[in-house]
Amino acid sequence: MKKALITGITGQDGSYLADLLLEKGYEVHGIIRRASTFNTARIDHLYADPHINGVRMFLHYGDLSDSVNLVKLLYELKPDEIYHLGAQSHVRVSFDIPEYTSDVTAVGTIRILEAIREAGLRSRFYQASSSEMFGKAQQVPQTEKTPFWPRSPYGVAKVFSFWATVNYRESYGLCASNGILFNHESPRRGETFVTRKISRAVAAIKRGLQKELFLGNLDAKRDWGYAPEYVEGMWRILQLGEGNDFVLATGETHTVHEFAEAAFSHVDLDWKEFVKHDPRYERPAEVEHLVGDASKAKKILNWEPTVRFHELVRIMVDADMELLSHRTPRKHLGKLP
Repeated sequence: MKKALITGITGQDGSYLADLLLEKGYEVHGIIRRASTFNTARIDHLYADPHINGVRMFLHYGDLSDSVNLVKLLYELKPDEIYHLGAQSHVRVSFDIPEYTSDVTAVGTIRILEAIREAGLRSRFYQASSSEMFGKAQQVPQTEKTPFWPRSPYGVAKVFSFWATVNYRESYGLCASNGILFNHESPRRGETFVTRKISRAVAAIKRGLQKELFLGNLDAKRDWGYAPEYVEGMWRILQLGEGNDFVLATGETHTVHEFAEAAFSHVDLDWKEFVKHDPRYERPAEVEHLVGDASKAKKILNWEPTVRFHELVRIMVDADMELLSHRTPRKHLGKLP
C-alpha cells in the first residue's frame, strides 16, 4: 500500500486529492493546523465511511512554519509521495499580509524539501505551482518555458517555491516536480475566491436572500478548469518516477464578467442588474490575461481536461443552489429564526 502525505489537505485541491488517492488504495496522511474552530469540512465525508475511518486516512497537527515538526513527521511516516499544496493561497490577501505569505508559501516549501533531505527519504515530491507566477504574461499562451513576471506577493512566493523545487531536484537528485496549474474551481472552492463568490451570490440572489454582488476587475481574463481533473494531473505527474515540470490548463480564456454572465444566466437572471464594481477588490498590480498551453502534459501524461467553462459554471451554481435549499445555510444568512 502506497503512503502519501498531503499539506493543505483541508483545502479544495487537498480534499479532492485525498478522495482520489483513497480510491486508488493509498494510505493518506494530511497535515492540518490547530484552530479554535473546525476546519475539516471538505474532508469530513471521508470519515463517514467505516472502511476508511481510522484505517487509511490520518491527520496530523503541523504547520509549514515549523521545520522541526516537519522533519519529525517525515522521519515517522516515510511517505512514498508528498503533495505540497499548503499555502496562504489568496492572491488579493497576499498584498495585505506579504510577510506571512512569503514565510508560509515560499519558505514553507524549502522547509518541506529540506525535511525530505534531512530525513534521507526518496519520496516523490509535488510542488503546487501557479499560473500567477506568469503575472504580466510575456507570451500567450503560457508554457513551461514562459518567463515568470509575478504581480503579487503570492506570485513572487510561488516563483521562489518553483525554483526551490528545481534546485533540490538538480542539487540533491530528488524526484521533485512542479505542477503549474491554471485556475481550477469547484463547489469546494473557498467562498472568498471570485468564482465561488459569484456562484454563491447567484444562488442567494435567486433565493431572495441577497440583493447585489460586489466585484473588482471584471475584465481580467483567466483559464478556468475543474479541480477534480487537475488533482488527477498532480497524481499523474508523480507516477513518472522522475522530476519534471508541467502546465495544466484548458487553453481557453474567459473574463470575470463572462463568468458572472454565465452564472446568472443559468438561473434566468441578468447579471447586469445585480453586479456592482467595488475598487476595494482591485489588486494593486493586476494580472490581465492568463491562458495555458498544456501540450506537454497531454503528450507525456496523457492528461487533458474534459469539463469546459460553461459546464464548470453550471456545476458550481447548481451546487450552491442545492446548498441554500437546506435550512442551515439559510439560517446562517440570517433569514430564518
